[in-house]
Amino acid sequence: MIHSGTFDIGTERLLLRKFRMSDLEDMLRNWIADPQIQHEYGEPVYSTPQEAGELLRKWISAYGFPDFYRWAIIEKESGENIGQIAFCRVYDDCLTAEIEYCISSRYWGKGYAGEALSAVIRETFRKTGFRKLEAYHRKENIKSGRVLEKSDMHITNSVERFKRAGETPEGEVCYCIERRNRCET
Repeated sequence: MIHSGTFDIGTERLLLRKFRMSDLEDMLRNWIADPQIQHEYGEPVYSTPQEAGELLRKWISAYGFPDFYRWAIIEKESGENIGQIAFCRVYDDCLTAEIEYCISSRYWGKGYAGEALSAVIRETFRKTGFRKLEAYHRKENIKSGRVLEKSDMHITNSVERFKRAGETPEGEVCYCIERRNRCET
């Protein structure tokens, strides 16, 4: 497996880059302390600078591993960290990664999540050995569902996470894309 680790990606409106300690204030203001966003994203709320800073230091130290992929989503116009996109699971044995993402509610409805997702898919297939990227959303998370529906990913019956746990997705909608823009169903 060819890993590159987190690398910079530029789009028309966004810069996707490694997190820095200077992102802490934006993270707290824009997303990581917001219960609505963190619930939709399936993550705990980090409401203090100490809590969020500890998590941020953990992420930054993980950049030393070539199989760690986590991008800060920076809006170019404001320079603010408005969210993140990451591979929350990496499966070397089948050259697959699972993508997760979140965007500040102040930036919802502007296409930022889709722009980040498209760029990560394109550049991952260009720069790494991954053959397949996967994602899923809970049925009630309509906003995330719209991002995946508009992406190049396609609905599939399961993702690696559920397959390995011997579970059938219940209440989740699964998506994937293979390097050749196809996925197994």
